[in-house]
Amino acid sequence: MEKQVFHVVMLPWSAFGHMMPFYQLSIALAKSGFKVSFVSTPKNIQRLPKPPSNLSTLINFVELQLPTLDNNQLLPDGAEATVDIPFDKIQYLQIAYDLLKLPFEQFVASQSPDWIVTDMISTWVGKIAQQHSVSVVHFSVFSATTYAFFGPEFLVGYDKEKLRSSPESLTSVPEWVDFQSSLAFRSFEAKNVYAGFYESNASGMKDVDRVAYAIHGSKAVAVRSCPEYEENHKRREQITDESWIKILQWLDAQKPISVVFVGFGSECKLTKDQVYEMAHGLELSGLSFLWALRKPDWADDDVDTLPSGFVERTHGRGVVSIGWAPQLEILGHQSIGGSLFHSGWGSVIETLQFGHFLLCYH
Repeated sequence: MEKQVFHVVMLPWSAFGHMMPFYQLSIALAKSGFKVSFVSTPKNIQRLPKPPSNLSTLINFVELQLPTLDNNQLLPDGAEATVDIPFDKIQYLQIAYDLLKLPFEQFVASQSPDWIVTDMISTWVGKIAQQHSVSVVHFSVFSATTYAFFGPEFLVGYDKEKLRSSPESLTSVPEWVDFQSSLAFRSFEAKNVYAGFYESNASGMKDVDRVAYAIHGSKAVAVRSCPEYEENHKRREQITDESWIKILQWLDAQKPISVVFVGFGSECKLTKDQVYEMAHGLELSGLSFLWALRKPDWADDDVDTLPSGFVERTHGRGVVSIGWAPQLEILGHQSIGGSLFHSGWGSVIETLQFGHFLLCYH
């Protein structure tokens, strides 16, 4: 009798800070012999790395077309992830994402998976799983500390307005933390967190409620925190981009732990003032650096992205690459000694994995 293969469906939110951890978990599950169906939209799947060839039969990428909204102006043409849109458009991406409910249910009904691993946005997965007798795991790409801070607000039916009535309510240690702690947001941080998490948006559901329903519909919660530290064995020949081959060769020529890697991920959109201040600081520091800079929406071209003369003045000790960057390959390089970044949890995990200093920007 043929051994039955355990089938897991992965459904991440359409942000690369979420899709990449789900992709990495998919690889880990496939290595353990699980069959994995990774569900997302066509453009998002095309932008993911290819899985190792020996796992290709166990990982199936399932493309669900992102529905078009009635008003085509709400989302730019071709936008399928948060990286494609400004922050104020994310609420409309959530509307389109919620419309994936029907095709996702049809997929689950046809495949009868054993488990569904889901994210924080898809509130409807729990009901679909219940109707088709499938178990659900909520996979958090955020730290355990984040969930501890919001605590009972991640419970369905909890009176969130009573507890968190203003941004100021986020600036003190939660009442359920009964030990010495400084766990709280600073005033300037609290304003943006409150607006994005607690205020209503066009999707009809606050983000804090989305997380509550995602957890409520799950049998377990998995947190991406403190994974085993292990050496990065990614091979250089996997990098085929000519410009990055040259940059990595430049890294090879630097002294061990002498270079600062600067990267703010795919979701952090820096203003012109922030980019120019960062460039000014790197220039004054005198340190060797590798800056992976996402091309800003406000820049007409690559030349306009950086202060005039910055590249010439830092030539030899600094490299700036605009666009995609092989972050794990960079962090695993012996020349990197520290990482300057936006405090995103994914970058924290990846930086600590290689034992680097963390330089966190707020």
